[in-house]
Parts: sequence; C-alpha cells; structure tokens
Amino acid sequence: MSARPPVASFRVLTDAERQASLQTSLAHWQPHEDVWVFGYGSLIWRPEFDFAERRDALLRGYHRALCLWSRINRGTPEQPGLVFGLDHGGSCKGMVFRIPAAHVPDTMDALWRREMPSGAYIPRWLNCHTPTGRVNALTFTMNRATDGYVRNLPPDRLVQIIHSAHGKYGPCLEYVLETADALQKYNIHDRHLHSIIRDLQRFTAGKATPSPAVRA
Repeated sequence: MSARPPVASFRVLTDAERQASLQTSLAHWQPHEDVWVFGYGSLIWRPEFDFAERRDALLRGYHRALCLWSRINRGTPEQPGLVFGLDHGGSCKGMVFRIPAAHVPDTMDALWRREMPSGAYIPRWLNCHTPTGRVNALTFTMNRATDGYVRNLPPDRLVQIIHSAHGKYGPCLEYVLETADALQKYNIHDRHLHSIIRDLQRFTAGKATPSPAVRA
C-alpha cells in the first residue's frame, strides 16, 4: 500500500451500514450470554464501557501495528495520523473484557460507533488464551482492502507522522504514548512498539536517527 493516504475516497459508514455490521456480528449471540471483547490499543487504557472482568490475553495469528490512517480522531484528511490495527501474522498480547449479558446491546452499539466509523476493521470472533482458560472474544481486525490500510512505512516517516498529526481526540503522539504506557502498566511487552518509542525519543531530542525496523 502507498505511504501517501488517499483523501478523496475516504467515506464514513452510514448508520444503516454500521447497524447491519453489528447485527451480523451478533447474529449468533443469545440474550443470556456474556460477551468478551479483545483490546490491544486504546481499549486497554480507555475502554469507555463497564465490564465484569478483565484478563490478560494472547491472540495468535495477528499482531498490533500502526497500520491505519486516522483522518478524524488522531489526524485530518489533509494531515492524517496513524492508529493501531490488528494485522495478519504473528501474535498479540492484550486484554479481554467480559461484558455482562444485560449490557451487551447498549455496549455493542456504542462500541460499533467508536470502532466502526469507516469499516476499516473487520469484526471477528477469535479464540484468546488467558491465564484461566481460553475465551472466544469479539476482535476488531484490520481490513486490508480499505483505503486506510498502510504498512511498511520507513521508521523516520512513521515518527514524523506521529509527531505532526492532530485530530478530534488529540495528538497522534499522545495516543501512541498512552498505549505504550498502558502496555507497560499491565506488563505487556511489545518490542516493535518499544522500538518506535525509542525513535520518538531520539526525534524529540533532535537525534532523528531511527533504529532498524523490527518485525512484530
């Protein structure tokens, strides 16, 4: 994918499209069942919903990456930022949250408005491994077919984007640092993100010499 984000093709989902996506994802859900949600980025430090339980979790087959252009929340169409997505390959340590059955309809509606404004993610039910057993959790994975998908950005370009972008919810830099702090707080090690943080520190100190790219 190009390192230059397309602007003209950016489109927000209609309410009807978003509701159709939600209904499809919850088609097998029964009203008496709790729902697990996997968090790997801002959901860890800003879930914005009530949950009955939280566990450390490992998801195999996907990895955390700054692979989605953000043209509203952490950037603009003219100067987009980057946010995390779950891209194919590797594994990802994060957290799962258990939502009580009675709260599922309202919580899922709010979560869809937050995570699915443009259809950049594909909701999937995936097995996550936790210290007390495996759970099947709703997971928002990267849609590689969307025009917002980006990968293989050079480290220096990545750092410049993070430092310069600012959107509806604040600076892209704040978002990345908040995520890194949350992972550290919960003892979740992500060596690729650690490498990005080191590059950001060098850039801030005026030593913009990116470290070698690290595969997630």
